[in-house]
Amino acid sequence: MKDGLFEPSRRLRAGSPDPSDPGELTGRLDIPPHLAHKVAWHQVTRGGSIEDRKVRSVVTSIPPDIDALSLAIPGELTSECDDAVRAIAALDATRGEHLRPLATLLLRAESVASSKIEHEEATVEDYARALHGIKSNASATSMVAAGGAMDRLLGGPIDAEGITSAHAQLMAEDLHEARYAGRWREVQNWIGGSDFSPRGALYVPPPAELVEEKMADLIRFSNRTDVPVIAQAAVAHAQFESIHPFTDGNGRIGRALAATIIRYRGVARNIVVPIASALVAQRDRYFDSLNAYRRGDGASIVDAFARSALIAAEEANTTADRLAVMPEQWHDQVGHPRRSSATALVIASLATEPIFTAGDLERRLGISTTSAYRAIERLSAAEVVRPLTNRKRDQVWGAGSLLAELDDLGVRIAMRARTDW
Repeated sequence: MKDGLFEPSRRLRAGSPDPSDPGELTGRLDIPPHLAHKVAWHQVTRGGSIEDRKVRSVVTSIPPDIDALSLAIPGELTSECDDAVRAIAALDATRGEHLRPLATLLLRAESVASSKIEHEEATVEDYARALHGIKSNASATSMVAAGGAMDRLLGGPIDAEGITSAHAQLMAEDLHEARYAGRWREVQNWIGGSDFSPRGALYVPPPAELVEEKMADLIRFSNRTDVPVIAQAAVAHAQFESIHPFTDGNGRIGRALAATIIRYRGVARNIVVPIASALVAQRDRYFDSLNAYRRGDGASIVDAFARSALIAAEEANTTADRLAVMPEQWHDQVGHPRRSSATALVIASLATEPIFTAGDLERRLGISTTSAYRAIERLSAAEVVRPLTNRKRDQVWGAGSLLAELDDLGVRIAMRARTDW
């Protein structure tokens, strides 16, 4: 804040310009509606049209306190949430023998889809290169950062330090946002409208001076154990998006928070169900659900998360089936190498480490340079692995069928979301 007036921040991406109620739910989930609060505002850096420069105040939206909120969930919606919880728990419990490769792939699928909601687009090859630290397009790099941020948030308690640390990891490589990484915003932000002022904005979050206390309230709600878990994750996510506590990266951290609540409540201790893969297929309805939440009805955002979680869990089961048979298929393609051979050792590592260089194999498997290159040559000839760069030296390789499954999982979830939601 400067001279009693809020400094402007960059305009954030608009969600959906249509504020109509989404879905066809028969019941409401009453949430106290956001309150309007007018505050003074002026430009600190001159820019935009004369209308932008004339703006002297803005009406912000103040989310309610929810730490002690009682959720009266309609019966139909309760059934949807229960179905989703059962599907996630069953996936987590019954796929133990393939859990590590499945958990790794699902985490990557969720980070990719969460980034796509923010209009970050990259091919699987771009993402794989960025995952291995190879220069790639900005969207692919952002997707990798989102995965790291989610992993960071999943690995600790739900508190301010965990959330800000995850944000710091997400934005660390962003040239425009690095100085704000890991810090609650100290400026007024807005969604939609002009780049230079909140004129015509679709949504204006609360003033920066309220962010810390609103986040403390949200964190208390997120740590409750007496709220149905899918509803808790959905409401916490909607509240986070409404507070918009960071200058950028709010959507990705907010969706990671939802996944963390599901982990914290013990529904899934090992996997992250790629809910965002369904949300990205219904982006407009997802943003409409957030608008409905701000008007006082949380049913549609809970419905969106319940349907998305169920679809994602069911399709992840298909992925688990495919992952289970991949090692044997790779052995068949190569011609059943000796169990102690370098080729067999590489095959055994592909499910959990599908992107690698020859040097990675040497360090990870304890094999010689010659053995690593021979194994790669054999696997490449059998079309088990393929090159991911145009390099002649230090080539990055990827397990083709596994990378294809990462892509296909998102496609299947999106297709079902468009028809079943």
